Order: sequence, then C-alpha cells, then structure tokens
Amino acid sequence: MKCLINPKLRRSLLLLTPILFLALLSGCGGKTVSAAGSGGVNMPEVAHTATERPTQQLTATKSPVSGSTATPTPATSRTPAAATADWKSWPVLPTVSAEMQDVYRLGLEKGNDPHAFSVLGDCQSLPEAFLGPYDSDPSTVAALPDYLQETVDNFSGSFDRYSPTVKDGTTAGALLWGEWNDNKEKQCQPGETPLDCELRVHRPSIVIIHIGTHWETRNYRYLTIIVEKIIEHGAVPVLATKADNRELDERVNQDIADLAQEFDLPIWNFWATMQHMPNDGIYLNSTWELTDEAKEIHRLSALEALDAVWRAVR
Repeated sequence: MKCLINPKLRRSLLLLTPILFLALLSGCGGKTVSAAGSGGVNMPEVAHTATERPTQQLTATKSPVSGSTATPTPATSRTPAAATADWKSWPVLPTVSAEMQDVYRLGLEKGNDPHAFSVLGDCQSLPEAFLGPYDSDPSTVAALPDYLQETVDNFSGSFDRYSPTVKDGTTAGALLWGEWNDNKEKQCQPGETPLDCELRVHRPSIVIIHIGTHWETRNYRYLTIIVEKIIEHGAVPVLATKADNRELDERVNQDIADLAQEFDLPIWNFWATMQHMPNDGIYLNSTWELTDEAKEIHRLSALEALDAVWRAVR
C-alpha cells in the first residue's frame, strides 16, 4: 500500500537527514512508575494473512528535544481513532512501510547496529521469560525452521542480555525517568533515562515496545515521546498488542493501534495469537500472567515478528 508521509514522521525523518521500529503485555507484580506533570513522579501504582490498515493522519505534536531529560507533559483526554476500531482483525505479523525502511537505512548510516535489537518492557520481557533461550539454549534454536535460525544468528547477543529498559514494573513513563535506570552495567551517564542509555549504548536498529499495562490518560503521550525518540535515533519501533484486558475496556490495545496508525508503524498483534487459548492464555488466578503454553507461543511469535521486520528492511 502506498501511503503519504504523515507530519510527525516527516519531521522525524528530517531530524535524521542532516546527519545523513505493544508488546504492551500485562503489567507485572511490584512497583510501577509514571512520570507526573512538571517536575515530579508518581509511584503507585491467529491468522497471519496480511491486511491493510486504513490510512489516517492525526494532528502532529511537538517532538521533545533530542537528549532531553525533562519530565514529559501529561496529555489531555484523547478520542480513539475510528479507523483503528478493527484492530482485532489485523494480522499477527507486522508489515513495514517504505518510510520505516528509510528510517532504518538512515539509522545504519548514523552507526546503528544491523545485528542489534532492543526490547522495552517489564517482567514478561525479561530474557528468562521471553527471548533469552534463543541465545542461551542451543536446542531451542535447533528446533526452529531454517529461516528463523538465520534471524537468531543475525541478532545473536541481543536475546539474552541486560538492558536498562527491561525491568519488573516498567511503564512508558518510567522509561523517560532517569531515576528508574538501575544502570547495572555502569554504562549509562548520570541522570540518563533508560531509553536514552539503551539507544546510545546498544545502538539497536529495531526496537520492540513491550511495556506493561498502564492506562492513565497521559500514557499515550509518553508512548508518543518514546516512538519519536526511537525514530530520531534511526531505529524501527515495533508496537505490540497484549493478551490481557486488565483495564476492562481494551483501551490499551486501542491506544497501541492508534499509535501504529498515527506513525505508520509495524505492529505485532500478539492478542490475536491468544484467542484460541483458554482464558486468552492467562492463568485463571491472574489478570495478566501468561501460562507456560502461552509463553512458548509468545516467544515464538515475537521471533516471527522480529524476522518479518528484519526481512522487510534489510
């Protein structure tokens, strides 16, 4: 499908040119964080057939200054886009627009690593619960089809590694807050946010946004800032839907669909892979935790999504 470049994406591409990609899964136990309005923080709280998403352009908002550590401004209430109301029928695997392919190429010219991807997420994104076995367990890799083994080989070292952007309780706001950065490997600069440090140190060419359920109104604004920073870095953001519906009205997945539409981003519709599972792949005594079988599907589906994006941009 040929798409017009929307104003936000055009601005991000222009930021790159002079120098030459939810899964939002269910939230985990433990503390979560969301950056508050100015100057503070609040601590509380399966079909794979491709179909086209309708084209929509939304009103652009101002991008944050590159490298800024200022607290994001909360958004006002937002009306979901009518064009994305059918997100449940979207395919599981992402497609990549020509504009995102350009972002990827410009990022390589800036020095991004074509063999590196990053994950932004909570406890269900930790390597041991998610993609780590593709680095640590040869038998898991050997059981994959050849094309996915090729993908694992290309991104070797990115599956089972420490990242300041993966931590129990992480939310979109936390990724933009320097104090949330535990900096375990001492590679981050003083006050550097988890997101800024990850982009600078690991230099990924693809970024999977895999943050836990957090449905405050301002969350959409935080996700917008994250997407803009990733595009400015020259990586392709990959959004994902989630399996659970802790918020009871599916607003989180709707937000993800709207954001994907707004920026013409690849979206991994993980929700669709769980619809054949009892209780949508979630333990009956939990509102978010995936069963062991669901975790296996989750891991493989994420690898297939990474493979689809990589093959589209390389």
